[in-house]
Order: sequence, then C-alpha cells, then structure tokens
Amino acid sequence: MLWVKAFHIIFVVTWFSALFYLPRLFVYHAMCEDEAGNARFKIMERKLYRGIMTPSAILTLVFGIWLLSFYSLEQIATMHWLHAKLTLVLLLFVYHGMCGRMLKRFATDNNQRSHRFYRWFNELPVVILLAVVMLAVVKPF
Repeated sequence: MLWVKAFHIIFVVTWFSALFYLPRLFVYHAMCEDEAGNARFKIMERKLYRGIMTPSAILTLVFGIWLLSFYSLEQIATMHWLHAKLTLVLLLFVYHGMCGRMLKRFATDNNQRSHRFYRWFNELPVVILLAVVMLAVVKPF
C-alpha cells in the first residue's frame, strides 16, 4: 500500500505543477502581441496539457482508486473527510477540463478573456490544494 500511496503523491505533485503552470502560460499568452510568441505559447500549452497534465491526472486517478481498494465500503462510508476530499478532486477534474477548453480557444486564436481573468483563474487550484492537504492530513471529520 505504501508504494501505491507514494506513486499517488508523485502524480498529484506533477498534476498540480501543471495545473499551476498552464493558467500562468494563459496569462502571458493573453498579453502576447507578436505572432512568434503566440505560436510559441500554443506549442508550450499543448505539450504541457497533453504530455504532462492529462497523463498525471489519469495516473493520479488510477493510483487514488487503487488506494481506495485497500479499504472496505464500510470504512469508506465513515471517512467523511474523504468524501469532502473527493468532491474537491472532482472540482479539479472540472478545472482541468476548463483548461482544455481554454487551450483550444488559444489554439484557434479565439481567446476572449484578459490576462487578469487568467490571473484569478490561476488561484483556484491553490485553494483546492490547501483544502485537500488539510483534509488528508488532519482528517477533521
């Protein structure tokens, strides 16, 4: 079980790294005014999303489900902190999907949002990370 937990944590870290970095790229991309920079950001965003972010999310999910398999349904039913954590993880997958839609808009030069929007958008995974770590470590309920 400890090996599974270790790999789960590794992929959570890589997923969050990408969740933090891709919206930051969107900030800079929204401010970009030259064609060479625009093309460069499109490549960086696509490679980050497809090569790191999505595989990390999938592997986080796989190892997370594997971790859950070590517990009985009765145990899981009483772990209320886990229910809250899984709700937040579901929100992260929604956020991940939103990033994918934004990436497509940038790829087709159809972004309608300002760099200020992306600066605020970039803060959501930080808040979720804080809550998830507190729930997983403290297990307050």
